Amino acid sequence: MKDEFGRQRVVIEGVRPEIDGGRFPIKRTIGEDVVVEADVFADGHDVITVLLQYRHEATVKWTDLPMTFLNNDRWRASFPVTGLGRWCYTITGWVDHFATWRRGLLKKLEAKQNVQVDLLIGAKFIEDASRRATTEERHTLATWGKTLASGDTSEAERIRLALNAELETAMARYPDRRGASTYDRELIVVVDREKARFSAWYEMFPRSWGQQAGKHGTFKDCEARLPYIASMGFDVLYLPPIHPIGHTHRKGKNNAPAGGPLDPGSPWAIGALEGGHKAIHPDLGTLNDFRRLMERAGTHGIEIALDIAFQCSPDHPYVKEHREWFRIRPDGTVQYAENPPKQYQDIFPLEFETDRWRELWDELKSVMVYWIEQGVRIFRVDNPHTKPFPFWEWLIREIRTTHPDIIFLAEAFARPKVMLRLAKLGFTQSYNYFPWRNTKSEIIHYFTELTQTEVREFFRPNLWPNTPDILTEQLQHGGRPAFMSRFVLAATLGASYGIYGPAFELGEHVPREPGSEEYLHSEKYEIKHWNLDREDSLSEFIGHVNRIRRENPALQSDWSLHFHDVGNDQLLCYSKRTSDGSNIVLVVVNLSPHHVHSGWLDLDLDSLGVEEQRPFQVQDLLTNAHYLWHGRRNYIEINPHSAPAHIFSIHRRVHTERDFDYYF
Repeated sequence: MKDEFGRQRVVIEGVRPEIDGGRFPIKRTIGEDVVVEADVFADGHDVITVLLQYRHEATVKWTDLPMTFLNNDRWRASFPVTGLGRWCYTITGWVDHFATWRRGLLKKLEAKQNVQVDLLIGAKFIEDASRRATTEERHTLATWGKTLASGDTSEAERIRLALNAELETAMARYPDRRGASTYDRELIVVVDREKARFSAWYEMFPRSWGQQAGKHGTFKDCEARLPYIASMGFDVLYLPPIHPIGHTHRKGKNNAPAGGPLDPGSPWAIGALEGGHKAIHPDLGTLNDFRRLMERAGTHGIEIALDIAFQCSPDHPYVKEHREWFRIRPDGTVQYAENPPKQYQDIFPLEFETDRWRELWDELKSVMVYWIEQGVRIFRVDNPHTKPFPFWEWLIREIRTTHPDIIFLAEAFARPKVMLRLAKLGFTQSYNYFPWRNTKSEIIHYFTELTQTEVREFFRPNLWPNTPDILTEQLQHGGRPAFMSRFVLAATLGASYGIYGPAFELGEHVPREPGSEEYLHSEKYEIKHWNLDREDSLSEFIGHVNRIRRENPALQSDWSLHFHDVGNDQLLCYSKRTSDGSNIVLVVVNLSPHHVHSGWLDLDLDSLGVEEQRPFQVQDLLTNAHYLWHGRRNYIEINPHSAPAHIFSIHRRVHTERDFDYYF
């Protein structure tokens, strides 16, 4: 037992944010604050001092910040995270005997009691502090202590010194911390770059972007399409696996079990004679072509994200060189992927329970390191929920130790607790259930959980209305209005979102069969040729919304999301605002793709920072129309066939005869 244990009178508990008792870190991006609260108290009635301590993991010295008392023994402070990597924070507190003495002195003076002995007690506190002080202040404190104890100085002058603010400040700099209690764990915050919080993803299959129908596209063809993608405002271009595709059991069109000689196969059946996860499909181009694509994308403000799918085709070099990394069936064959009644003979899962798991882990890490060395900084990870949790925790920590700017997106449409666990383990962003949250109550309940509960500390949603695997019933039957409304929801409910294009902007909506969410003639199994010049394309609308996102900081984070009441279940209303209230956006979406709906908004004006009795102006950022609203209740009507949503910018003050301080 430490010598100071008996002096530790302060209790620290109820610390927030803290995930699973500190087992997992919280997440922030550079420039954000970490707001920390805790219950801190001591026995008796003494004054306590409470400090929030923080530091970057690479440094040893803590920075101390005083915590502010709220109520009921609850304290709060915040610190900014200014660099990438892992930051530590904890809380310490102690009984402040000098502050307790000073408070008691004031009470005795108010009661007109004798304070001669009290002044001597205070002098001793000051004398002790002088021995802890730096050279510059040691003499000053020692002099003050002697003055306070001196019988040659008038009592009035000694009292004035005891109550002097300068003395109080100096004593706070050199407290007696021998009896300090420190929270029994150091908590971690992982700090990412801004794109981890705010990003717009565009997914495309490079092989379908050739100049001629039926011809395999190349990286050079993709270069030619970068202006198109940039014009829509996307800053992440996500490519499905770019590796050689196996020939054995290659799938045909519409997921046919057997493909023909001209079928290109699924990009997720990785590996052939040309190589595996560190190789590029020869029809796409060379490694230099890929590097050039990344470079050219950068000139348009676009980063390339690569798909990481840790699985193999039967032709992958691993199958021959490392059979111990696969599950071998009793008949001597390698176990292929199955999800009965579905069978994926073209894909072999890796066997993570192999006795050679260390070598397997190291090899998979080397795959990611290889692509990082080529310049890739964003990875979309395929089906991470089918690999062991300890593997991901180890891999992400290993990678981010040397490359803290890497972003990992978890493509895991799994059970809720599995998805949350992956986020806790380190995945930067996460796919989620947004595609299937369609009703007003579903959306409000789900996004309240994502943005207003502890989940937000570690789970960053990336909203996708469609993917190559997901064509929802809403998109199948809702027509153009459904695509527009789901896009607005994705782009404004979430600071990060993505679409699978050009299927999305061109309104692809035909399923392979009734009840299926797979596309008819899915691009996963064949080369498509897209007509990007179609008059019904949503590309211009998408570009407009993305410009609104860039110009309105309120839409660049998730935590300020606030839902407002509307007297119609088909109208959803919500707002976002910056912390300083300088930018406020209000969105109203018609959830019905077929019918005009109207209703009265019942706005929470306090959340908008709008005064109850004053008019305020709203500007529809989609149409540039301006409206003057008064009070909480305002009428709205939305025709989904013209524009299924309003995205309003709120200006809280307008010109009146009595008020010339206004802005628009």
